[in-house]
Amino acid sequence: MTSTRGRIAALLGAVAVVAGTTLATPAGATPAGDGAGASAEARPGGGLTGQAPCPDVPGFTCGTLTVPLDHSGATPGTLRLNVAVAGNTDAPKGDLLFLTGGPGQPGVPLVKRIAGKMEAVLKDYRLVMFDQRGTGGTALQCAGLQEDMGSSDLAVPRPQSVADCAATLGPNARFYSTADTVADMDLLRRALGDHRLTIDGVSYGTFVAERYALAHPAHVARLVLDSVVPQEGYDPLDLAALPASARVLRAACQATGCTTDPAADLATVVGRYGDGAQILDALTSYEFTDPNYGGVAEALHEAAAGQPAKLQSFIETVHQGDAAPAEALSQGLHAAALCADGHFPWGTTDTPVQGRAAALERTRQRLTAEQTWPYDPATATGLGSLLVCRDWPREQVPPTPPAHRKLPNVPVLLLGGDRDLSTPNVWLYQEAELAHDPEIVIVPGAAHSVQSRAANPIGRQAVYDFLLK
Repeated sequence: MTSTRGRIAALLGAVAVVAGTTLATPAGATPAGDGAGASAEARPGGGLTGQAPCPDVPGFTCGTLTVPLDHSGATPGTLRLNVAVAGNTDAPKGDLLFLTGGPGQPGVPLVKRIAGKMEAVLKDYRLVMFDQRGTGGTALQCAGLQEDMGSSDLAVPRPQSVADCAATLGPNARFYSTADTVADMDLLRRALGDHRLTIDGVSYGTFVAERYALAHPAHVARLVLDSVVPQEGYDPLDLAALPASARVLRAACQATGCTTDPAADLATVVGRYGDGAQILDALTSYEFTDPNYGGVAEALHEAAAGQPAKLQSFIETVHQGDAAPAEALSQGLHAAALCADGHFPWGTTDTPVQGRAAALERTRQRLTAEQTWPYDPATATGLGSLLVCRDWPREQVPPTPPAHRKLPNVPVLLLGGDRDLSTPNVWLYQEAELAHDPEIVIVPGAAHSVQSRAANPIGRQAVYDFLLK
């Protein structure tokens, strides 16, 4: 989300699966009564079990939180979520829960990296990370979708891959929404013995943090929102990212001294070749490798002049670099969560499948060049995550919080990079309007995931100052 963009290399760097984890069945569920309910300790929400030192992460304990598959109780079964907790139980400012992105990215395999980034505040906070349901060692497995999309939100998958994934997950796919993760988080809070949590979310993690704050306002102490997805959800047409491409490419061009207009060239290329969705997908991956988009302006200029070879090579190379296993970012979970949460041109995933394509085509016809420039309307309606949900089976979806409901009256820091195409800063300012007294920091020259990726340190320093107040 990616949008919630789920770029692995981009969000938090390369990851390794924690030793000792195993893969679950696609639904990730343990039948009720199958050894999980024998003691009070093992009941859903009853606390962390199986605690032991985390492999290769000194000072952290890894354990398991058992949660219901269905928080309503109507469908039996449980899930076991991996949790990593620092050892400083007497931290004066309490627990800091760090939420990773995706949806589909785990938390526990990244704890060593995040602890290094957050070292300045970890005498005052106890760092906690967990694998959200359907991620990491219990990742939802959809082989075809994983092959087609890797860590991309926008790559267009084969229709058969979408159908196979939905069939593999079956009716339990509806239990992998953000609302389910929010309910898991509150069980984690209770298992940790906390009244309130300080939450730091990145990308999709900001959306989870916001939804948790709306559902449990009394249990939030403060919020750090880095690369913000607004609480109303991502725009599946990406109508903020499309015009943002012109501003970002021109800023990068100016910073590197190029003499062309990459935005005008991009518009010419999209008009000539109709490859806007591919280009946007490549740009939102490449921003994490190089926020200056080195070589992109030249490739666009040559393609605009009728020589597309360099641009096509760039797109293919970036797509190859997006490859990722489900344990690093589960495209099955990504699809299940986005399709459960999203509001689309046809409505929600509770809308009959038969009319969705026609509704999307009507939307394409209504979109204007002004809304989509330097791309075209076909780009907005041809993005991979949108097309996955167009074909996703009809299912009951969770209710959406009331529009424009404010976050609880707690301190909120919002971070963004001025080169971010994955979560454009328009979204950050949209969410800031729903905070009571927000602190906003935009980092020059930075793209997505400021705390982890930005070369400029002012964003990280702003987080430290905010958390230590």
